[in-house]
Amino acid sequence: MTVRANQLGGGPCIRGLRIPVATVVGMVAAGMSEKEILEDYPDLEPGDIREALLYAAEAVRERELPMVRER
Repeated sequence: MTVRANQLGGGPCIRGLRIPVATVVGMVAAGMSEKEILEDYPDLEPGDIREALLYAAEAVRERELPMVRER
């Protein structure tokens, strides 16, 4: 993962590509398969998807997130 102030507002991206970690994590959360993600983003490698998920997990672990009330 890379974070550059001059790239995508300083948000975390995949290996310096202009592909935000949040985009990849969102695609996984939406149920897309690894194959579908790699077809949509041919510059990605399978390991990039796993690294994005690990990065997101660590980011959640490091932050206190607001709780959402059940309806």
